[in-house]
Amino acid sequence: MSEDSGKGWWTGYRRALSQPVLDLAELEAAADALFSYESLFVPGILQTPEYTRSIFRSSQIERPRDKLEKAAQFRTERQQILTRVTPPTLHAVIHEAALHMRFGGMAVMRRQLLHLIRMAELPHVTIQVLPFTAEGLSACSTPLLLIESHGSALDTVLVDNPAAALFIHEEDAILKYRTRFDRLRTASLPPLDPGVSASTHESRDSLGLLQHVLYSLQEV
Repeated sequence: MSEDSGKGWWTGYRRALSQPVLDLAELEAAADALFSYESLFVPGILQTPEYTRSIFRSSQIERPRDKLEKAAQFRTERQQILTRVTPPTLHAVIHEAALHMRFGGMAVMRRQLLHLIRMAELPHVTIQVLPFTAEGLSACSTPLLLIESHGSALDTVLVDNPAAALFIHEEDAILKYRTRFDRLRTASLPPLDPGVSASTHESRDSLGLLQHVLYSLQEV
């Protein structure tokens, strides 16, 4: 990565976005696998553009319209790694709370949830929902993104907090976050499987819960 650093598509955003955001795109581009947990949002790599814009507009960070559009466009371009010829695997655990947060209103959220179902059709994408009823875990744990790269030689964990994005590279710390993610996915409902008929789904799985939320978002 050191040889290729600064030569990717993300360099076109250097004047508009912060360095940690550019670093994330570079890490994702070299990733073999991504493990994401989000407690209040749909993971950025699975967001629709209108959902992304609504999050940026609700943020405490004031952005001029042109910079907001630039940031939203950047996030959309990051998602292209999932549809390239050799994509990384993605395992996303999303807390049920994120499905109920109505960023952009009911119509935007409905399209966002439908997008999750479509993305789950990709063979290298696994999406699970951590329900409110999960036992033994705090309701809203710290979001994390574990990036496996170069045969684990460049594994990195990204932890977001209000002050700044924190990139962690230490082996012991990464192991702790990996264990944390394993606990989260074990406590989650079975993954979305759009290829299975709804009538054959268990009453409590990720797709069933997501469809229930979708039903609640239907306009009367």
